[in-house]
Amino acid sequence: MMAILLNRRSKKNIDIRLRDQTGPFSINQIGLIKKAALRRGIWFRALSRLERGVLDLTVRYVVSIKSATLATVVTAILNKLKKVTESKVDRMVKTVGFSLARKISALAHKWGNRLALLWAEDAGFARYLVVAHMNASRLF
Repeated sequence: MMAILLNRRSKKNIDIRLRDQTGPFSINQIGLIKKAALRRGIWFRALSRLERGVLDLTVRYVVSIKSATLATVVTAILNKLKKVTESKVDRMVKTVGFSLARKISALAHKWGNRLALLWAEDAGFARYLVVAHMNASRLF
């Protein structure tokens, strides 16, 4: 079941958490996602007028979402914005980086490096491999 929980400590400090499969969103994250979308010009291109209005009005006026339908809509809008504002490197880390890390990790483990199995889940190593792959693709 999805729910949005709002804790109103003061008029300036409101904490929103969306609970679903992707994890919680806070009011700070919503603001950062919106700010990034506005800066990149995605806010108006990626979202319809209705979606922008639903998100703005929900954040501004709703204290506690009791409707599962509204929670689903708000979650879908935020996930859409988050997906659109994600950088190319971050997308490639998820798709290419971890698969390369698993292959290199398995090969190094096969050669006798016992700690190499930890490389497969290391986000920094996956990011390094993606950047190296992107730069190598341009050179050759």
